Amino acid sequence: MLRSHRLIALALVVAALAVLVACGDDDDDDGGGGSTEAATTEQADPCAPDQLAVKNAGQLTVGTDKPAFPPYFVDDDPTNGKGFESAVAYAVADELGFTKDEVEWMVVPFNASYAPGPKDFDFDINQISITPDREKVVDFSQPYYTAPQAVVTPKNSEFANAETFADLEGASVGVQIGTTSLDAVKQVMQPAEEPKVFNDSNDVVTALKQGQVDAVVVDLPTAFYVTAAQVPDSKIVGQFSAPGGDSFGLLLGKDSELTECLDQAIAALEESGQLEQITNKWMGAAAGAPELR
Repeated sequence: MLRSHRLIALALVVAALAVLVACGDDDDDDGGGGSTEAATTEQADPCAPDQLAVKNAGQLTVGTDKPAFPPYFVDDDPTNGKGFESAVAYAVADELGFTKDEVEWMVVPFNASYAPGPKDFDFDINQISITPDREKVVDFSQPYYTAPQAVVTPKNSEFANAETFADLEGASVGVQIGTTSLDAVKQVMQPAEEPKVFNDSNDVVTALKQGQVDAVVVDLPTAFYVTAAQVPDSKIVGQFSAPGGDSFGLLLGKDSELTECLDQAIAALEESGQLEQITNKWMGAAAGAPELR
């Protein structure tokens, strides 16, 4: 009798343990299922059109300077889609999901674009070279163009037929403040006298016209416009590479949430060949200048 009672008690213990194990399995299944469901929940794509961190919902605000010259812009009108940087801006906008009508342009002086502080634009496109100092206070996209520098002189200048930097040693050189052209003059050309620095590109061109300087240094595409339209009696003496390369990037406020999205847009334009097509269309003449050494 005693043995029977013990057997019954043992059976009850085993049954109770089985129930506990079963409950534990149920709890584990529920917990595991919940974790899997949470892990597989898709996060919103920050580069999707309805998720982009733009200044104004449904609008892409793009900055550039004024006046805006060819071959970067045509007729001083960024909105017409003509010119290299106008075309690039609209191509990037399209990749981001904006139509041409949803792009709003604003005037941003060149030197103000990379000054520290918040920005009123989503990005600025204005031949702004990517430099370590600028990257400390603003963001840049990956480059959309890399430009050489060029020396422009009047056709009747004693320096018009220079073939080397040594031939230009006695020339007075004009350049715009805050540009990589200024760095290029100092580090590569190394003229005998300090370059004359001007506030903007208009002042640089005026100095060349009025004979205030013997030569000016600008990026090569701008040099073609200077000689073709602004100072017809001038010529490109030659081109040369800027220190570390002179790569143009789309400029954004520091730590902008849009930076990665612009990188993706430019990468897509490169992969599709569209960026190359735009570059060839508007910047093709840049291949024709001799190289200074």
